[in-house]
Amino acid sequence: MFSSVWNFVKRHKRKFIFTGAVVGGVYFLGKYARSKIRELQEKEAIEYIALARRQYHFESNQRTCNMTVLSMLPPLREAIVNQLNSESLTAILKNRPANKMDIWEDLKIISFTRSLVSVYSTCMLVVLLRIQLNIIGGYLYLDNSVGKPASTPQAPPEVQQQYLSSIQHLLGDGLTHLISVVKKSVQNSLDGMCLKQSLSLAELEQHLNWIRAEVESCRPLSSYMMADDDNALADQACGLTESDVLTIRLLNETRDMMDSPDFSAVLTTCLQRGFARLLDNLAQFFHPPPGDSAHNADPHSLLTVSLPLAKIIPIVNGQINTICSETPGHFAQELLLNDDVKEFAANVYDSFSTPQEVRQ
Repeated sequence: MFSSVWNFVKRHKRKFIFTGAVVGGVYFLGKYARSKIRELQEKEAIEYIALARRQYHFESNQRTCNMTVLSMLPPLREAIVNQLNSESLTAILKNRPANKMDIWEDLKIISFTRSLVSVYSTCMLVVLLRIQLNIIGGYLYLDNSVGKPASTPQAPPEVQQQYLSSIQHLLGDGLTHLISVVKKSVQNSLDGMCLKQSLSLAELEQHLNWIRAEVESCRPLSSYMMADDDNALADQACGLTESDVLTIRLLNETRDMMDSPDFSAVLTTCLQRGFARLLDNLAQFFHPPPGDSAHNADPHSLLTVSLPLAKIIPIVNGQINTICSETPGHFAQELLLNDDVKEFAANVYDSFSTPQEVRQ
């Protein structure tokens, strides 16, 4: 019996060897595959956790952006009012001065100028802070990444403070230059228009478009947002410190972002939305005459309702309190929640939260 079994094994030896090799190979292959699947699952879990952490950090950073914008609106409003003080003119008018018409002319120019400057500067503030805080946010994410080798932080607190202080240009010299350009354009558009002249909402929109075209063709809007001098810190410091070098790099990276087509597109979107909201606010005061059934029946007839310029001036003059309001009203909300602004912010954050070796 044993000899028959042995003879059978000898005759089919190759088959047994092949079958054993196959079975063993399948076993080890299965074991290898299971280990690789486990490694892949662990890697995917790590990547998912990192992605979730990064997403959470980004969303937290956007909330910080929103709160920072709202906190900057009162200082912006104060800076505009200080340079375009219409309140002093209205106080003088109450005393019926002899040069009343001259004061009304000044009030007309100042009222329109400060409302337009409010729209421009608020839109600029929203987009500029989106860039700055997402650059810092991206670097902070890298500085605090798990498993990151110890190195010099790219955004230490003193650098953040120095870098973010550059926003003062928009509230200072940049705002002064913007006011000068807008005021000149307002004068070109409205100079000589008497107080009794009536304007419809459509005509008012046309004047605003003329002013915008002149302002935006004068010089790049980014020049009002950041100083031109790349070496401003170097001029102020007696030898550059490490913080100065990091701050200058952040400022130059911000300028690079502001030179991009995406920046121009997002700022244009904000301005379009901002001036549309300004007109919506003004439209609330253009009511058809009582009992005019023809106007009340046609929703588009509001564009033909006219008001004397003397009545429009106070309405325009008060818009700064709505535009530059820290209370999230329609104006601020529409800018902060705009999809293009959100996408732009995500792209900036993504660029600066990605390790440099990966970016390259």
